[in-house]
Amino acid sequence: MERRMVQFIAALRASGVRISLAESTDAFQAVEQLGVQDRERFRLSLRATLIKDARDIPVFERLFPLFFQSQEPPPLQNVFGTLTPQEARLLAEALRQLSQHLQHIIQKLLAGQPLSPQELEQLDALFNAEPPTDPRYRNWLARQFEAALHFDEVREALEGLLQRLRELGFNRHKVDQIRRSLQANLRAMQAQLRQHAGERILDAMVENPRQPSNDGLLNRPLQHLTPDEMHRLRREVQRLATALRTRLALRMKRARNGQLDPKATLRASLKYGLIPLELRYKDHALKPKLVVICDISTSMRFCSELMLSLLYALQDQIGHTHAFAFIDHLEYISPDFERLPPEEAITEVLQRMPPGYYNTDLGFALTEFDHHYLHTLDQRTTLILVGDGRNNYNDPRADLLERFARRARKVIWLNPEPPWLWGSGDSDMLRYLPYCTHVFQVANLNQLTAAVDHLLTH
Repeated sequence: MERRMVQFIAALRASGVRISLAESTDAFQAVEQLGVQDRERFRLSLRATLIKDARDIPVFERLFPLFFQSQEPPPLQNVFGTLTPQEARLLAEALRQLSQHLQHIIQKLLAGQPLSPQELEQLDALFNAEPPTDPRYRNWLARQFEAALHFDEVREALEGLLQRLRELGFNRHKVDQIRRSLQANLRAMQAQLRQHAGERILDAMVENPRQPSNDGLLNRPLQHLTPDEMHRLRREVQRLATALRTRLALRMKRARNGQLDPKATLRASLKYGLIPLELRYKDHALKPKLVVICDISTSMRFCSELMLSLLYALQDQIGHTHAFAFIDHLEYISPDFERLPPEEAITEVLQRMPPGYYNTDLGFALTEFDHHYLHTLDQRTTLILVGDGRNNYNDPRADLLERFARRARKVIWLNPEPPWLWGSGDSDMLRYLPYCTHVFQVANLNQLTAAVDHLLTH
């Protein structure tokens, strides 16, 4: 069991779950105290000690049943034991009409014999490539094993065999009984193959724990990401957010003892007759308030999702965040991000406002913000717009951004397009530019992280 737990922890790490040595020790101590007889208690003790981020729970739940099987595959039934000697002789005669391979598999099904370790090794040898290291491929690998054993032909041969038995004089009740037994044995053999496929994948995960480097991925343009690359970046966001949170907390701590506060110093020193002076400093540790308006159209979705992921991972360093999303209209989405992970929140928002072709209208979104949410802006608020500034030739309402800039502390624009594209085609970026305190190009996650770091610390 200890070896299996070590492999399980290694597989979790290979899947991107961060587990320290101390947490591994806690898991072993918990199992030592609670035992393994109660499988549900065993599962919960491992999850409580190894998983510290709710986002990693699905990975844990996917791997646990593969490492710690709830039960062995069901036993196979011996069909021969239910036949009379004459029926067994007729069945053997019918089997001789099949090919050698089909005879071998169907005889094992009739005799209630699972695949032997040697036969499983022969199956493994048919696949020269390395097995996948993702547990979600277990069923796929099991189907490859079934194909190698010609299960489709086996099923057809079984039907032909049963038909032949009826022709040889077996009564219908006996044929139905044999059919049920053979079908149950075939399902049990499939379960054996699924278990073997899972074990192969787990061995591959333990032997090859290295994950592909994300260094190049951090600089990959967001609009060119594949779904798999985006999945990897979602996990990278958590690491970057942790590093940002540490830097922010340190800077805010230093800011508390920054500029000298003359009035507070004089008041504190009155009891000494102003000699000596008891120095007091201004507190600059006020947490920023943010209003974020994100374009979640097809070309901007990944950028907006990663931006919101970073911000909501840093909520302990931010006073409050009001998040809005728009395509052809504006919606308040803070409640979605407060109760759901960013990916799920974006998906839910898109169900209410699905993207279409050439329907982005930032000008109308700014109009709706002006009518319904202007009260969220004040002199402590930073307004952040995430978008490419393209309006599909609709009215950009740059006058409203000017109005917002007068009310807000500063206006930050995050645009994935390079500056040389601003103002081209339907881009209204140059019309918005005069009212922005800072504009950052955020074509990749590295640039996006640097922009968030800047806006939260300046």
